[in-house]
Amino acid sequence: MRQRLLSIAGVAQVIPIGGEQRQYQVLVDLPRLNATGLTINQLEEALRQSNLNTTGNFFDRNGSEVLIRNLGRLRSVEDIENIIVSYRDGSPVTVKQVATVQFGGRFKRGDGSVNGQPAVILSIEKQPGASTPELTRQIEAALADLQPSLPADVRFNTRLFQQAEFINASLTNVEEALRDGAILVVIVLFAFLLNVRTTVISLTAIPLSLLVTALVFKLGGISINTLTLGGLAIAIGELVDDAIVDVENVFRRLRENRQLAQPRPALQVIYEASSEVRNSIVYATIIVVLVFLPLFALSGMEGRIFAPLGVAYITSIIASLFVSLTVTPVLCYYLLPKMKMHAEQDSRLVRWLKAKDTRLLSFGFRHPKLILGTTGLLFVLAAATVPFFGTEFLPPFNEGSLTVNFSAPAGTSLAESNRLGTIAEKQMLQVPEVAYTARRTGRAELDEHAESVNNSEIEVAFKTDAELEKAGLERREKDVILTDLRQRLSLLQGVSVNVGQPISHRLDHLLSGVRAQVAIKVFGNDLLELRRYANEVRDVAATVPGVVDLQVEKQVQVPQLLIRPREDAIRALGLPRGEVVQDLETLFQGAVVSRILQGQQSFELIVKLPDSLRADLNQIAQTRLETPSGGFVPVSAVADVSYEPGPNTINHENTQRRITISANVAGRDLGSAVQEMQRRIREQVKLPTGYYLTYGGQFESQQAASSRILWLSLFSLGGIFLVLYAHFKSWLLVAQIMLNIPLALIGSVAAVLLTGGTLSIASLVGFITLTGIASRNGIMMISHYIHLVEKEGESFSDQMILRGSLERLVPVLMTALVAALALVPLTLAKDAPGKEILYPVAVVILGGLLSSTLLDIIVTPVVFRLLGRKALEQYRQNHSAPALTASLDAPPFTPLTDQNPAPIIH
Repeated sequence: MRQRLLSIAGVAQVIPIGGEQRQYQVLVDLPRLNATGLTINQLEEALRQSNLNTTGNFFDRNGSEVLIRNLGRLRSVEDIENIIVSYRDGSPVTVKQVATVQFGGRFKRGDGSVNGQPAVILSIEKQPGASTPELTRQIEAALADLQPSLPADVRFNTRLFQQAEFINASLTNVEEALRDGAILVVIVLFAFLLNVRTTVISLTAIPLSLLVTALVFKLGGISINTLTLGGLAIAIGELVDDAIVDVENVFRRLRENRQLAQPRPALQVIYEASSEVRNSIVYATIIVVLVFLPLFALSGMEGRIFAPLGVAYITSIIASLFVSLTVTPVLCYYLLPKMKMHAEQDSRLVRWLKAKDTRLLSFGFRHPKLILGTTGLLFVLAAATVPFFGTEFLPPFNEGSLTVNFSAPAGTSLAESNRLGTIAEKQMLQVPEVAYTARRTGRAELDEHAESVNNSEIEVAFKTDAELEKAGLERREKDVILTDLRQRLSLLQGVSVNVGQPISHRLDHLLSGVRAQVAIKVFGNDLLELRRYANEVRDVAATVPGVVDLQVEKQVQVPQLLIRPREDAIRALGLPRGEVVQDLETLFQGAVVSRILQGQQSFELIVKLPDSLRADLNQIAQTRLETPSGGFVPVSAVADVSYEPGPNTINHENTQRRITISANVAGRDLGSAVQEMQRRIREQVKLPTGYYLTYGGQFESQQAASSRILWLSLFSLGGIFLVLYAHFKSWLLVAQIMLNIPLALIGSVAAVLLTGGTLSIASLVGFITLTGIASRNGIMMISHYIHLVEKEGESFSDQMILRGSLERLVPVLMTALVAALALVPLTLAKDAPGKEILYPVAVVILGGLLSSTLLDIIVTPVVFRLLGRKALEQYRQNHSAPALTASLDAPPFTPLTDQNPAPIIH
């Protein structure tokens, strides 16, 4: 079976747990071995030399070459029993006279069960790059083919844990969010444009951008997964932004052109209209890409998680820019000029928005201090709120299954661990939502995740919605289920329980070496002192609200059988120091002396003591050792044999001894819980010189990643400033554009506050993304002011600022709304698989876009009215624009007043 599964392309490892590997065992009878005067070394050598095949070369037989083979391989238990070990008084001594030979299982260091019943667990691992869902289907098909060849009472259960279920659920949820976001984009576009052709032209950017992205993924060998789809879901609203700006400007210019007495050629109008917004589109996209670059500098787990999202986002945004510069103008030329410009004016929605915006701007121009003061106060309040937010590394996944680490006291036997594990499984099966439990107790030493037999790992699979409905049950909230599970397991006294999820537990183990969110490591020299201080830390941590699954690493004193050679005795007899311990290793651990072949199977031939004699101290003490002179002495003559307590394990890190206290956090954010834990431990636990503690796990990773993102974001902001300055050549204009970033912070902070007040690395990724998106509106607005003054002969005045603001109102609102509303599906059902990691990103961007757009409509014109003349003067000096010089040299403008109202510009 194992070989059949390993033959499937993509399977890396098949680990059977709970089954016994069979072997031929020679169980030494020490009294009879000692009575014959033989040593364990002689028995080993006799067995080793009696299981050989050799060759005798060739000979010529009547012109034919004949191969000579000497077949001495053992074939059965009887063959092993009849091996002659030595001769005593002229009579042979065979193996069966000094040992019992049997075909049996290896000494077990692990076991398995399903729903409390004995079972063999097959843990199948895939190779990197293999598709988990596809590989799962192939494995299930292979197991179905194997089923007829198995005994009638053996059945496969593939529902215990499949990572493919989480992946498929995640992909489905993100695909639905992507679809729903695209539908909302269509609705917004049509509501503003109220025109099928302009809507179709704008929407063309979505499939074409996704197609280009898919081609790039194919060429780059990038897989379609939850995070790449998440990047597309976040970008879906922005894919039409460039096209919207182009189409809206072309549509408006064509309508204005038709109202002229002598309309110009449509091709010329379209070319000029596209050129008018081209720089804004290009620079806005460059900035969006630039701010995302810090994601690729993230190291560790967070870098591996968010890098695919960044690749998908950037690729699709660049593709949309390419479409807007090439395909969109062409479609405008073919579809718009011959279209009937019905009503020759804006839609009712647009007219209403412009009327409201005109009144708002008139108020803002009359009361600039009120507008800017209120905005500044909102920003200060938002910035002051951030330090009080809770923190976490990553949002908790909803994997649809649990992993329970179950640890009995150190020194607990495998049989006792099995009994306790079975009780734990039965307790968990009483939880209504639990369908299956699969327990793995202990792991062999050669396993890459070796565990002692007192440790168990239990996978818990939940019932499907259909199964719950059939049973007349409703699925409870995840937190309620976990609380119920912990309460049932708390009935087992003296057992440490850690409840988590399969992928999350492995990520925690990767971060800190323990399967928990928080790892407190105490370092020092003395093991007894380390245990004492670790227990003090645990007692203090237990008083912190929200801390669960608290446990100290099992470094305790356990009974040990110690055999210490006596230096004077072995020197007097001339015995090599290692011979005593080597012989005893053979008796207790067992020594593989050869292998017996049966067809395609190979079995170990092992020499060891029978289990019944392993605890007989007197028999061990009387085991005979051969001296160099040919005599024999018992072990007791050259070594002290006794039971004494000793440490079950000694762990080191950075060359120092350490002990770990692990914990999870439930019901509150990770950052505040760890900070409170640190404060209380610092106040109540006093460590002497030479002893210290560190905090690891998700908390440490969150702090490191947050710090790295902060510094890299500062470089991105510097890059944004340089890119904008390279275009505008005016730091005042650049500052006004970047003013949108703090405006966006106001809404994003409010959104985080309303959704729980917890910041994670995913939230910071949302802030990064928002920085680029928010700058787009400022670029569009400021660029249009410059265009009106430089290209259309407008003088710097309230009327010019009002006209520019109203003409850019529709594209600003449309681009912001489609980008924001496309994220709404990601903010619904935040605990759904696949959406957990995208939910904080979407919340931050959605809140920031709403605030930056609404405030930008009033704040940017007001600020430009105050600083615009000086900013345009800087622009003129660096661009040498004669038309701009004439407009700035015009008489000062007349401000808008109640007696001089602003007209509504269509």
